[in-house]
Amino acid sequence: MLMNRTMKDIAVFGVGAIAVLYLINPTFGMFEFIPDNIPLIGNLDEVGATALLIGALRYYGVDLSHLFKRDSQDTVR
Repeated sequence: MLMNRTMKDIAVFGVGAIAVLYLINPTFGMFEFIPDNIPLIGNLDEVGATALLIGALRYYGVDLSHLFKRDSQDTVR
């Protein structure tokens, strides 16, 4: 059971690391799954990488969901 947990930890860390590298984009846009100049769907690959990164961070206890919630005092009346 400990081996399965360790393998899962390594896999989640790897997915998070790949997502960070993809978002940093050290190739300056030369390597992308979906080119950004395609209207409406060009940035979906970055959205997916961000979702994977947020999921990996949440797995390790860094929950960023409070940043996306609206406070009751922030609502427009």
